[in-house]
Amino acid sequence: MPTPHPRIAILGNRVSDLNLVQLEHFTDLGDLLAVAVFDVLLLDMPAAYAGRVLSKLRTLPSYRYRLIYCCRDQDSWCEALGDGACPVEASEIKAHWEVWQARFSLLKQGPAPERFESRVLAWLWLRDHAKVCALRDPEVPQHYRYPLLEALADSEQINSFAWLALMVQQDWLEEGVLVDRVRLCPDCGSGRLNFIDVCTECQALDIARQPSLHCFTCGHVGAQESFLKDGVLLCPNCLNRLRHIGSDYDRPMENYRCRSCHAFFVDAEVQARCLDCGLSHTPDQLRAREVRDFRLAEAGRFRCRQEFSDHSGRHFGRLSLLGGKDFYDLLSWQILLARRYSPPAFSLIGLRFVNLPGTLSLLGEHRGHAFIDSLADRLKESVRETDRCSRSTEEFFWIMLPHTDAKGLECVKQRLSRVAELFSAPEVSDISLRVITLTAPQDLLDQENGELLLARLASELE
Repeated sequence: MPTPHPRIAILGNRVSDLNLVQLEHFTDLGDLLAVAVFDVLLLDMPAAYAGRVLSKLRTLPSYRYRLIYCCRDQDSWCEALGDGACPVEASEIKAHWEVWQARFSLLKQGPAPERFESRVLAWLWLRDHAKVCALRDPEVPQHYRYPLLEALADSEQINSFAWLALMVQQDWLEEGVLVDRVRLCPDCGSGRLNFIDVCTECQALDIARQPSLHCFTCGHVGAQESFLKDGVLLCPNCLNRLRHIGSDYDRPMENYRCRSCHAFFVDAEVQARCLDCGLSHTPDQLRAREVRDFRLAEAGRFRCRQEFSDHSGRHFGRLSLLGGKDFYDLLSWQILLARRYSPPAFSLIGLRFVNLPGTLSLLGEHRGHAFIDSLADRLKESVRETDRCSRSTEEFFWIMLPHTDAKGLECVKQRLSRVAELFSAPEVSDISLRVITLTAPQDLLDQENGELLLARLASELE
C-alpha cells in the first residue's frame, strides 16, 4: 500500500519554514545512503556543492528517478539534474510527489528500463515539464555537455549529441530552446578553435598592417617608408617625385604585408586552427552544431505509458501495432500494389480521439490505463488478424485493411461505432471520436506515399 505522505529527508541544513511530515535530517551523504531510500530529498547547501551531490545521486539506482529539490540558488548542474527550487508549501511537495508516485508505481510493476534510452525516457516521463538540459562546460572539447545523459549512461559510452538527434528522428524527443550554436573542427570534432589572420598568398602567419603608396607614373606599390627620401616622396622604382595625392600617387587599399613572401593584400585570410589536433580550416569548412534543450515528445510519452507499465503486454499491442516508420513503409508498399495491379485494393481508417490525453491526465495513471484497456478491447473486436494498426500520437489511431473494398469498409465502420459507446460515462464525456476513411486506389492523390497520405488525412481530422 502506498504511503499517504512522502518520506522526506533534508541533506545539509534544516529548512525550518516547511511543515513537513516524516522529515529527517542528514549532514553527510554517506549517512543518507546508509538508510532506506526516501521519496523526496531536499538539498539545502550551496549550489556548487548541490550540483556535485546531484551528479552522484543520479548515478545511483536508488535515487536515479526520485524527486530532488534544491533549497538555495541553483547553478546549471542543479537545473540539469534536479527538480527545481524547493516548493514553498509542503502541500506542493505532496502534490508533485503524488503525480510522480502514480507513474513510478507503474514503472515498478512493468519491466525495468534496462536500456539507456529507456532510462532517459523514464526519467522525463516521471515528471511534468522535464527537460534534457545542455550545460556549458569549458572543460569538454565541444563546449557543452548533457549531465542527465551522462548520469544515466552507467558504464555505456554515449555520444550525447548523436543520440539526441536519433531520438528526435524517431519522435521520442522534441527540440526545445536553442541554447547556442557552436563551430567544431571537421577532423576531431573539437570546439577549441583559434581564429587567425594569414597571408592570402602563402598562408604565413607573420603578417603586419602597414601604410603603402601607389605611384601613378610606373604603377609601383610599396611600403610608405620606401618612398621617403630626405623628407620628400620619391618613387623607389622610377625616381619620380610625388607631390600631389590623387594626381601623382594614392594610397592603395592593400594595407597588409606578408613578411614571408612580401605580398600586399587588402584583407587577410581567416583560418580556424584547432587547438586539439592542430589542423587548420577555413571558417566555411567548420561543422556547425546547434545546442538545444530537449523534452519528451508526445510519441515518447505514449511509448512510456506502454513500455513501463504492467499493461505493456496488453493494451494496443494486441492489435498488431506497428511503429511509425514501419507503418509508413507498409502503407507505401500497399499503395504501389494498388496502383500497379487490379483489385482487391485496400482501405484505411483514421480515428482521432479528441481530448484523450487531457482526460487521461485527469483520470490518473491507473484509471487512465484501465480506460485504455477498455478502448483496446473495443477496437480488437473490429480489427481482423490480417489488419495492421499504428498510433502516431495518443489521439490518432490508424487501421489498414488489406483486400478490403468500399463495401467491406462500411462493415468495419459499423463495428467501430461501438467504440463511441465508451465515451458516455461522465468522467470521459469530453472525449469525442472523429473518423475518416479511404479506399485505394481511387481515393489516392498523385505521387502520394504512405507518410504524405497519413499527413493529409490527419489534417482533415483536425
